[in-house]
Amino acid sequence: MAISPFDTLLQKIETRAARAGIIGLGYVGLPLAMAVARSGFAVTGFDIDASKMVALDARRSYIDAVSDAALSAEIDAGRFKATTDFAGLGECDVIIICVPTPLTKHRDPDLSFVEATSRSIAAHLRPGQLVVLESTTYPGTTDDVVKVILEGAGLKSGSDFFVGFSPEREDPGNQHYHTATIPKVVAGDGPEALALMKAFYGAAVSSVVPVSSNATAEAVKLTENIFRSVNIALVNELKTVYAAMGIDVWEVIDAAKTKPFGYMPFYPGPGLGGHCIPIDPFYLTWKSREYELPTRFIELAGEINSAMPRYVVGKLAEALDIRAGKALSRSSVLVLGLAYKKNVADIRESPSLRLIEIIEERGGHADYHDPFVAEIPPTREYQALKGRKSVTLTPDTIAGYDAVLVATDHDRVDYVALAKSAALIVDTRNVFNRLGLSADHVIKA
Repeated sequence: MAISPFDTLLQKIETRAARAGIIGLGYVGLPLAMAVARSGFAVTGFDIDASKMVALDARRSYIDAVSDAALSAEIDAGRFKATTDFAGLGECDVIIICVPTPLTKHRDPDLSFVEATSRSIAAHLRPGQLVVLESTTYPGTTDDVVKVILEGAGLKSGSDFFVGFSPEREDPGNQHYHTATIPKVVAGDGPEALALMKAFYGAAVSSVVPVSSNATAEAVKLTENIFRSVNIALVNELKTVYAAMGIDVWEVIDAAKTKPFGYMPFYPGPGLGGHCIPIDPFYLTWKSREYELPTRFIELAGEINSAMPRYVVGKLAEALDIRAGKALSRSSVLVLGLAYKKNVADIRESPSLRLIEIIEERGGHADYHDPFVAEIPPTREYQALKGRKSVTLTPDTIAGYDAVLVATDHDRVDYVALAKSAALIVDTRNVFNRLGLSADHVIKA
């Protein structure tokens, strides 16, 4: 009696004989590739970016979560290789899609990367493969987009090949959790697909959390990020209200979080950054239109958070006017921190880029310093900023600016020296107060 594609693949997974193919070797894909390889699977990484292949061939990681030593270990063990040749997908038993899911200019989902990748997989699809989407998206994408494209190759999901969804949960810079220790939500198109998902991810991570459908798993990821977006919007709005009343929102939050129940602290900032929170909630607002249901709460949170960079520049202009008697249009500003969060090099959707743009739209001049980002790389929305380099912090350099705008509170900054040399500091992260460096020339925003 012939062994079914399901039984064959399950046996390969359980014996670690399966080869995994991971498409997209960025902040999600490369750490996942290392976790899967460490669990005993052979892994092929695929990416269209040839520069990543150059780095990987030289055993040089471009992702903070993966050290050069960890990368070299998996290459030396013969468990990891990378290529731009997607023909190798045919050799893979488990194929995981980790490609970007950005928004269009009109804040509609841009699934072009997912669709193109699915077509590449379909060109090499064979019986006995499991195809997994990890890219964050709206409920229904896996079944209505990925599966449909794959079945266009003539094979049937659930019998010939299998489809699942498992949302990525990467947190750049997190020192306590990494890919293998973060619980993994998994789902599949049918019971056999779910069984394969549980077996594969269960071999690579500490725990799996199965849910009933791919759409449910897709909704889990959106819910996690909407929760953060809404709560950050709340404290950003409270910041503006309390500032008008002469109340320090950071002091309020620090006192409120002493309550041992019913409260979770979130903190204001200059705007949202990273790939998830500024983008993912709008995938749900777009999908909800299909059901003629409004998502006013989510959209309002997006509006509040999107308005923060302009609010911060307004506070900067006010401080320059009152403290220095100088218009922003005649001022030189140093933006401290280009990354969207502290102690990482990740500038995806960083509000610092928007801050620089607004300052210069208003006639000011802006430079930046970031110990993790030496030069601004190409970005979709800020092409004019490409190639600008981080300035070196010295007392004379700092003193040469009319104001320093703290957008990201990296630990690798001498805030004592900054406080001594800067004429005016606008602090969006409350870092000077936390360090006991409050002074008249330090303004919170």
